[in-house]
Formats: sequence, structure tokens, C-alpha cells
Amino acid sequence: MANDKHFFAVDLGATSGRTIVGSLVDGKVKLEEVTRFPNNLIQTGGHFYWDIYALYNEIIKGLQQVAKQGIEITSIGIDTWGVDVVAIGKDGAILRNPMAYRDPCTFSAMDDYLKNVISKQEVYDTTGIQFMNFNTIFQLYAMRRAGNEALTHAAKILFVPDALSYMLTGNEVCEYTIASTSQLLDPRTKQLDERLLASLGLTRSNFGRMVNPGAVIGVLTDEVQKMTGLGAIPVIAVAGHDTASAVAAVPAKDEKFAYLSSGTWSLMGIETPDAIINETSFERNFTNEGGIEGTTRFLKNICGMWLLERCRKEWGDQAPAEYSQIIAEAKAQPAFVSLINPDAPEFANPSNMQNAIQDYCRKTNQPVPEGYAAIARCIFDSLALRYRQVFGYLKEMAPFAIDKLHIIGGGSRNELLNTFTANSTGVEVVAGPQECTALGNVMIQAKTNSAVKDIWDMRRIIAASIDLKHYAPQDKEAWDKGYDKYLKVTNSK
Repeated sequence: MANDKHFFAVDLGATSGRTIVGSLVDGKVKLEEVTRFPNNLIQTGGHFYWDIYALYNEIIKGLQQVAKQGIEITSIGIDTWGVDVVAIGKDGAILRNPMAYRDPCTFSAMDDYLKNVISKQEVYDTTGIQFMNFNTIFQLYAMRRAGNEALTHAAKILFVPDALSYMLTGNEVCEYTIASTSQLLDPRTKQLDERLLASLGLTRSNFGRMVNPGAVIGVLTDEVQKMTGLGAIPVIAVAGHDTASAVAAVPAKDEKFAYLSSGTWSLMGIETPDAIINETSFERNFTNEGGIEGTTRFLKNICGMWLLERCRKEWGDQAPAEYSQIIAEAKAQPAFVSLINPDAPEFANPSNMQNAIQDYCRKTNQPVPEGYAAIARCIFDSLALRYRQVFGYLKEMAPFAIDKLHIIGGGSRNELLNTFTANSTGVEVVAGPQECTALGNVMIQAKTNSAVKDIWDMRRIIAASIDLKHYAPQDKEAWDKGYDKYLKVTNSK
């Protein structure tokens, strides 16, 4: 492998973004942050928007910085959150800042669409995507219903990472992994479904050409080259959906693994060659999203550290400021005293999370946890047991035996929850990397540039570049009893 490959990764989240240079040296990958910046929602006229121009400007600043530092980058790749879109006019101009998935216009759109346009079963049978009111299909329906002028006059509709790539290159594409979040794509054909598009008054021509992760979108325009001081650098369609880039960075040795992308929210799933769409996956609300090299990410969204993050804000000075101390005190609490279903509706966005947890325990005739340590223990126990439940669903539906669970993302640093998860699921847990999304972005660029061979070469290099922690399952009998209690308390099957 060459020692002079440097890749520029743009990693955009719902609250902040970063530009990063990833370098391949001596069989290892190294990341160096170039810039970090906020991603602010704009509220105006009763709607919430993303500032696409501000994000573009931050990418330009990052490129200017690497040019100033004399770093010779090989290519550029952009990943972002899913579902949101940008309308492009016939003259090639952006018609309006993109509406954000948090916009209230979609709140009633999903139920209205499924009742009056195409049934829930038909939509799932076509797309295999779990139902969330902010999926692109319902956003576009809400916009069409409201007479949105940007949508009315759109010649092209681009997902956010594709729109930013368009601003850099002038070329319009529809990257597969980000398109798969829309609930408009058939994972069997790997194309946008004409019937679903027609239900929104759209056709396939309203979207860019479909490209897979690793495709070259184009090179920087003359305008961008002049602004940045760079040459005709290629822009690569990485896995544009940040979770797809993250899963590409799972340091697995073979396909017999499940992954848990752990943070504020948790995503647990497997990587499969084909979509899994059947009555069971429909009932359990599993989703089939695009992965790299033609794979499907079969997964389920689970509530994550959102529960504890909300509680910490409510505790204020009544709890230690140090997260590690809260974890230590939670660990010292007795196990399985009080349990909740982390995905119960009452925890979605309560006015007070601590009260919601206590009310749940009260209603289910359990001891009511008092104080931050007992509440934190309730959260950790419950998350680990919910992970076991979803892991069990995966084992039932997976086309292969699962012998390992990889935990990636910020939650991979939480040793207590990692230990509990290993004990609860009964399989070895491998924790790391934390910076999985940026690593996946960089390594897909590396593959395009022939610096790595395939996904398994990517994963081998990532595993050699970071410190992985392994957790072996213990205390099986105690966790089996805890799980029995969890099923009774949550009335789960």
C-alpha cells in the first residue's frame, strides 16, 4: 500500500460537522481533524430548515485549510444524516434551503398517506423500510400537500450529501445508501420505485443517476478550484448515509457478526447480501438500508443513551458532573431492581425523563428508583436487556449464525454497558472504533483509489489501526433471570 494517500472526509451530523484528513501509512489508517463547526437549524415561517450554503462554505474552508497546509489530498467524500432532500431548479440553482426532518409538517403526513394513497403493507413490501413520519416519502407528500413551491418547480431532487457534492462538482447523482433511507427505493432492484414516485407526482427523471459507494461523481469545478487553491480533485460517492459509512468500518473478520452503532440512539443489525422482507420483519418494524458492495443493512432502531443524557440535564448539580462517576455508582447498585422498555412511547420525548422512568416503574408495580445512581442502573440494565431482545430477533431472521457483536460509535467507550451487553446477549462483544463514520468514509475513498482491495481489506486495516476491547459473557444465570423479568414487565414476546 502506498504511503502518500490522503483522503478528505466530510462528516456531517444533525448538530455539528467535521472535516477530516485520513491517511494510509504502513498498513494503518490515521485520522486528523481539520475543522469542526456547528450545524444549526433555521426556524422561519413555521418551518425548520438546514443551511445548505453554510455547510458548503464550511467544506470550502476545510479544503482551503488543507491547501494552506500543503496536504495533497487524493479525493473527497461526504456523508450526512439520511432522508432530507434539496430541490434544484431547471437552471441548476438550489430553489430553497432543505426542510429538516424535524419539521412538524410531517407529523400527520404518514398516517394520511398510508390511509389515502398506498397501504402500509404495500409500502413495506416494496421498500422494507421501517415507518417513521420523517422518511423522505412522507416529507415529499407533506410538501406536495402544502403546495411547496420549491418542490413544484424542482427539476431535480438531491439528497443532502449528493447536493453538497453537486455544489462542488456540478454533477447530479443519487447515491444508493442515502437513497435507501427515503422509503422510495426497492432493495431488490436497488432502484427508486416508479409507483411510489408517481404517488408523489414525481418520476425517476427527477432524481440523479444512481451510483454505488465508491463511484466518482466528478472533479472540483473551476470555481471551487480557484476558491480553495486545489486542483481537479475527484469527489467520491462514499456511503453517503453516515450509518452506512459507520457499518463499513466494523472491524469484523467474517460475515457472522451483528453490529450495534451506539450513541444517543442505537442501531442494531446485520449485513446481508439481500434484503429481508417478510411478515416477521414487518411486524417487528425492521428496516433494510443500503450498504457498500451491494450489501443490505438489516437493522432496527433502538433508543440509546438518550435516556441518560436527558436525565443528566435534569439532575444538574444533584449528580456528579463526571460521567465516569455516575457509571461507577450505577455499577454498585443492585441489578434488575427496576426495568423499563427503552423504546416505550413515553420515553420518546417526555417533559421530564426522570419522572417518566419512575412513572413507568410505578405503573408496572416495580420499586420506584430514587436518586441518580438507581435510575442510571435501571437505564443500563434495561438497555442491555432490550439489546438482548433485538439480538434474539436478528438470530431468528439472519441467514447465518451470529457469533459476535461489534459495538461501534461513541457508546463503544462505555465499559459498563459493553460488559452488560455481553452478559445479556451471551456472545462476545468487540468494542470499537469510536470514529467509525469517518473511518468508513475514508476507507471507501481508499478503495476507489485502489489503496485497498475490498471491504474485508478495509476492515482488516481498521482493526490493525485501533485498540479493540473484548468482553466475554459472564453471569449467565443472573442475566437469564433478569431477562425473564424484563419480558414480564414490558409485556414483550
